[in-house]
Amino acid sequence: MSDVLIELENVGIAFDAQRRVGGNRFWALEDVSVSLRRGERLGVIGRNGAGKSTLLRVIAGILAPDRGRVRRAPVSCQLLSLALGFTPHLSGRDNAILSGLMLGLRRRDVEARLPAIRDFCELGDFFEQPIAAYSSGMVMRLAFSVAIQIEPDVLLIDEVLAVGDAEFQEKSGTALRERMGEGHTVVLVSHDEHQIAALCDRVLWIEHGKSVLEGARDTVFEAYHRDMHLSGAPA
Repeated sequence: MSDVLIELENVGIAFDAQRRVGGNRFWALEDVSVSLRRGERLGVIGRNGAGKSTLLRVIAGILAPDRGRVRRAPVSCQLLSLALGFTPHLSGRDNAILSGLMLGLRRRDVEARLPAIRDFCELGDFFEQPIAAYSSGMVMRLAFSVAIQIEPDVLLIDEVLAVGDAEFQEKSGTALRERMGEGHTVVLVSHDEHQIAALCDRVLWIEHGKSVLEGARDTVFEAYHRDMHLSGAPA
């Protein structure tokens, strides 16, 4: 696979619990192919319900495809998603440690990073409190701070940069750009095209669970806007 870390080929994900009229299975992903290379910054766009979050879960290894193939190098992936969350009854500190252990770090290595995680997330005494008491913005602060300090091989971001106050959004964006500048691999799902344009060098457009177009930012955005204009969807 050379420098290809993860490759999806005609991947489909079906959910039995959700059914359409007529009793057919609901395919959250129907036919998606994409390769993720080391050091790449991939943006993923598409309308609501296109399958973007499901795609990130497949890349992370959380979901196994019902059809198609996923090939991956031995790399660690961390998914930042408010829908995924931490363990609610554990403190921010304990969740940070657990995240590091799940990524394969030794406990003493994770604990050595805890002061930097606490400083970056700016949660103060809440860092020692159960995250069940956190707001969505506080969860995002913790999740991003853990990821940026523990440094998985592949960082997957599902809209979390849009949560929280403007100051922390700017801080997290700066940290992410620095990380990308060091050659780290990132996949970003966002409705903010300016954010994707600033952070990503390649874009994948998916619609109705299928790959529509993949390539350079401007080329994909132009085609996406043209399609939205023709369909009458809001930009």
